[in-house]
Amino acid sequence: MTTVFRNCRVFAPSSAKDGHEFANGMIIDTDQISYVGSLDEADIPNEATVIDLDNRIVIPGFIDAHVHILKYGHSLRKVNLIDCTSLQQIRETIKAYAAANPSAPYILCRGWIQSSTKGIAIASMLDDLDSRPILIDSLDLHSMWCNSAALDKMQAHTASDPPGGTIHRDEHGRASGLLDESAVVSLAWPFVETLYSTADKISALDTAVFSYTAAGYTGVVDMAMDEDSWSLLEQYRQEKHVPFHIAAHWLVPFSDDQQAHLRFVDRAIELNRQYRDPTFTIVGIKLICDGVVDGCTAALQQPYSGKLDPVEPIWPANMLREVVQRADAAGLQCAIHAIGDKAIHQAINVLAEVGSPGRRHRIEHLELSTSEDAKRLGELGITASVQPVHSDPALFKAWPGLNGPERCKRAFAYKEFLDGGAPLAIGTDAPTARHSPFPNLYNATTRRSALELGTSETVNPHFGLSLAEAATAATTGAAYARFAEKWTGSLKEGLSADFLVVDMQWTSQALLEAKVLQTWYRGKKVYDAGVGSKRIGD
Repeated sequence: MTTVFRNCRVFAPSSAKDGHEFANGMIIDTDQISYVGSLDEADIPNEATVIDLDNRIVIPGFIDAHVHILKYGHSLRKVNLIDCTSLQQIRETIKAYAAANPSAPYILCRGWIQSSTKGIAIASMLDDLDSRPILIDSLDLHSMWCNSAALDKMQAHTASDPPGGTIHRDEHGRASGLLDESAVVSLAWPFVETLYSTADKISALDTAVFSYTAAGYTGVVDMAMDEDSWSLLEQYRQEKHVPFHIAAHWLVPFSDDQQAHLRFVDRAIELNRQYRDPTFTIVGIKLICDGVVDGCTAALQQPYSGKLDPVEPIWPANMLREVVQRADAAGLQCAIHAIGDKAIHQAINVLAEVGSPGRRHRIEHLELSTSEDAKRLGELGITASVQPVHSDPALFKAWPGLNGPERCKRAFAYKEFLDGGAPLAIGTDAPTARHSPFPNLYNATTRRSALELGTSETVNPHFGLSLAEAATAATTGAAYARFAEKWTGSLKEGLSADFLVVDMQWTSQALLEAKVLQTWYRGKKVYDAGVGSKRIGD
């Protein structure tokens, strides 16, 4: 059961000698790595299988540190609007889909960028396209744009605004078409879930699993787990092989009922103790403390351009503190969504007061931070969980008009987080962005667009990472962020044989041409691009 990989470049900074990033060989025994280094110095059994990789690069399996796996699977079946830059294009795309799918009972779309409609989202802009319910996810999943049929179906006109969210209304008090933040979580998402059968959900998961395996992932961290999704994942694992490990954070949706919040925490504690297998476990809770910049719902210390008042964090500090303390005391990790500098400051303050360093608490996104708070991340050992794909210049176009050019100079300060000593974990936030790891690393390192390749625009390139730093954050750093670095995330002796074989040049500029040839999980090849591009074992 010994397999030797020769004639390759193994990305293993901690194992390679002389400070080099690459070793030239690797040996695995069954499901573990037994050796990394020069094969001239290795003890190789006579019966070992030797695989010549023709000078390909071997990388630790990617771990998506922030994903919504079931929503990602569903998103692949929705009408994709991400390339639409105007209302006219959005309407044309939806109308074409409606004509081609006359029997579909509803029309689900994704990828709407708010700036493409100048932030306007009214039901009447969609109503003449089709009589069926039309529901459009914003690219960031923090807003949903609906036609009148959809608003009627979910009874949005008579629903009250939930704490931390808004059902936007017309002059008569009726829902006008846009739902944001908690209104999406508590009203729209439950309605959309009723549209899917169990078979639909299993099929969506199957698509997501294959897609992630083919992209080179051997682990994911789901960032908004709930009862139905967890039960579905458990059922799926019992019926099918999942070729990657899964850790999840239990969502604690904000309301005005603190006792309800604590019950969510207690349920996460219960499940954390019940599921002890580190390859399928609940590691903590997820708290959403603000929205997004494009929707003007991220909590900023200064008002958005043209606004009178700054946006406040969703959670009052005292309620947030009590929930974090409850989770922390039980040994759970807290993952706090904080995009704007005001929400980031609040999150760091709360974790400084009640967070235990050993819990590896983390802040998600960190898109607009102050230099002072960037330094505090490292001082407190808070993991910076970031998604470089959100920094793509194609998605940054609305920022200067909302924030002013000076404030934008603080956006996506990844290098500053790392230099300040903060653990750095890279994810994608799929389906709010592409799940592919290499465009994500391209954004992290070049700070150029992976969506509009003809442009030379950058977003704060002084905050860019080196390729080694970015690759480490997407593998070893992501493993650390979910307490898995002692058994996976790196290519070194004694760790799980989770890795991928890639045809690529090891330069940031060439990342978009990288191709995953094989994915190996626990010593078994689970994807081979040369075998009909199919997940092995299907």
